[in-house]
Amino acid sequence: MGKAKLAPLSEPTIPRLELCAAVLAAEMADLIQDVLDLDFAVHFYTDSKVVLGYICNESKRFYTYVHNRVQRIRQSSKPEQWHYVRTEENPADHASRSLSAFQLKKSTWFTGPPFIHRPAAETTQLSGRFDLIEPDKDSEIRPEVKTYVTHLQILICKRFEHFSTFQSLVRAIANLIHIAKSFSGTNPNKKCKGWHKCHLSQTPEEVAQAKTVIFKETQKAYFEKELSALDAGKPISKQSPLKKLSPMLQDSLISVGGRLKHAEIKSVEKSPVILPKNSHISLLLTRHYHELTRPQGHHLTEGAIRAAGLWLLGGKKLVNSVIHKCLTCRKLRGKQEQQLMADLPPERLKTCPPFTYVGLDVFGPWSITTRRTRGGVAESKRWAIMFTCMSSRAVHIEVIESLDTSSCINALRRFFALRGPAKQLLSDRGTNFISTSKELGMDKSLQQYLTIQGCSWEFNPPHASHMGGSWERMIGVARRILDSMLLQNKIQLTHDVLCTLMAEVTAIINARPLVPVSSDPENPFVLSPSMLLTQKSCLLSPPGDFSDKDLHNKQWRRVQALSNQFWTRWRREYLPTLQQRQKWTGSRRNLQVGDLVLLKDKQVARNSWPMARVTATFPSKDDRVRKIEVKTCNQGCIKTFMRPVTEVILLMPKD
Repeated sequence: MGKAKLAPLSEPTIPRLELCAAVLAAEMADLIQDVLDLDFAVHFYTDSKVVLGYICNESKRFYTYVHNRVQRIRQSSKPEQWHYVRTEENPADHASRSLSAFQLKKSTWFTGPPFIHRPAAETTQLSGRFDLIEPDKDSEIRPEVKTYVTHLQILICKRFEHFSTFQSLVRAIANLIHIAKSFSGTNPNKKCKGWHKCHLSQTPEEVAQAKTVIFKETQKAYFEKELSALDAGKPISKQSPLKKLSPMLQDSLISVGGRLKHAEIKSVEKSPVILPKNSHISLLLTRHYHELTRPQGHHLTEGAIRAAGLWLLGGKKLVNSVIHKCLTCRKLRGKQEQQLMADLPPERLKTCPPFTYVGLDVFGPWSITTRRTRGGVAESKRWAIMFTCMSSRAVHIEVIESLDTSSCINALRRFFALRGPAKQLLSDRGTNFISTSKELGMDKSLQQYLTIQGCSWEFNPPHASHMGGSWERMIGVARRILDSMLLQNKIQLTHDVLCTLMAEVTAIINARPLVPVSSDPENPFVLSPSMLLTQKSCLLSPPGDFSDKDLHNKQWRRVQALSNQFWTRWRREYLPTLQQRQKWTGSRRNLQVGDLVLLKDKQVARNSWPMARVTATFPSKDDRVRKIEVKTCNQGCIKTFMRPVTEVILLMPKD
């Protein structure tokens, strides 16, 4: 049986026409089954995969036209009965195309496609489940609508962590309260309606209500069990941290009960609101009241918090933590950085000839009389350079006329001539020393002499006088001895007198004991630098008669014995005294590149000390940083300084 219909005048799409043809096939199948009154299997074939996708669809929804026709097809058939046939083998196409009688006689209109005459195993038609063709672009398929379940909470405690100050949090909550009143119609200002950005100042009532909301949400998050027990009129658990405070509910807030019920003080002071120490609100409140006290110590901050009607659990630790991290407090009262005391340098531990490794520094000045004039005397100034042996602790002092480069070079020449060349010179970064070292490089003959002797000059960082403590200490001793001499004798200084006094000061310092004087009668001799320099000691002559010949032959042995005795006692008695660290006994965090520091400046008040950024670090041999490079900006001018860590205060680590 064959049947065909004309396309409607509305000119539907090809998929719709194919779907209408499928509906016609289902209707014909019902008619044939009713007429024949037989029960047999029915197979449907179509050359439209779009229609097959519509019929087999289980996931998408269609618009009304396609939906109704698919439903009609499914009333008469199942998706498993529908198959695909190629257009060349589909005899239904002959009804929609123009064929002559001669062509129609030879077509498959009367015989059907060839594959229906072959066994089922040899058929080539496609069967099974068919998917929709490009469902995202098909206009007959309804777009997928997703629904979501939204759980709305007006305020939760974690949202408070987005605020960095308590004032900004209160303003935000008060603004929400103001907008809520605008929606409910309870806002006294009738101009404010709905969501808006209000430029009016917040009322005290809104601010107080905002604080109450913040405290309630915080207590709900941290004291849920206590709130439930107090609401039910039951006692709280004995393990609760609020047990000793006798908590009670006051205006829906947990407050301190205590024993001050009948005291004639404010209600907020009798029953302060309890807040946990670990909450973000407690941290914001502590910062807020610490700033109100113009950052002072923990005592004033705690008093401000308590006067505001708040009781922070573990408040002392929280206040101390906030003060420790406060940038203003660090600027005003922060301690200067320090690091574990470094090991002694090798030059202080070697048994070498005196003044092989030398530390030097300038001290003075003193006023001296240069010549007498008719109206009085002409005065001038003199300074002195002290050379200190790093190992034997002996000193040598040279008087200089000025602090210029020429005077320093002359003093250095005299020192080398008397004490012999040194391997290494150590000093601070005085301008005269810097110039001298550069000047020595310009003097070719002296430079050649230093090169042959293997002498080098090293400088400590600026403002690091403690790194030259071994010779700075000797300058203090020399000053005290010289002041005592000038006070007792009341001498009018001249250049010759000053040089003589400096020689006596040198002798006194070199005769000082390096170790405590022993009370052992078998060891009556004092270990001093002069023992090595002068090769003289208080040793008594051995008993016996010695001729002049023996004196000359054995003199070198006596000298060698004195030198050996000094170095033996130096190793046994003096070196152990250097073992212990007198200060800076703990290791600290190394300053790192990017740290923000406060740069110490003795010439101005602490409030005027500039802030600086660490740009480079210089670790020592033990990987501890004791010298850094910092960069600061002063009136738009960027400057870089080299400083020891003891001259800076850490304000904020880079992390």
